[in-house]
Amino acid sequence: MQIQWDDSQPIYLQLRDRVQNMILEGNLEEGEALPSVRTVSAEYKLNPITVSKAYQLLVDDQLAEKKRGLGMFVVEGAKGKLLQQEREMFLTTELPALIRKLKRLNITKDEFMSAFDKEESEHE
Repeated sequence: MQIQWDDSQPIYLQLRDRVQNMILEGNLEEGEALPSVRTVSAEYKLNPITVSKAYQLLVDDQLAEKKRGLGMFVVEGAKGKLLQQEREMFLTTELPALIRKLKRLNITKDEFMSAFDKEESEHE
């Protein structure tokens, strides 16, 4: 599996974000072991230090925990914590930016809601 890394952001941050998305999407369950540093570094052709740095960020954010001799595991409540963080980011940053853009483009609330409903029905 080939991954495209974005040159504008350090790889360890991108890897952390990928693991967070795996937790949010249910590909990594709470209590489940993360793939080993060695496995991830081999699969994505990364320096093990890069993978360790990404995993340490997950520990620092209390999304993963180290179990001596067993590896890293997703902590209970990680998905809920990530959902809350994403929700807060959307409501405080992304939504206000979207509203400003809608106003700049003279898109009314009714036009937006009509487009929203259409898009939503296409993805059900």
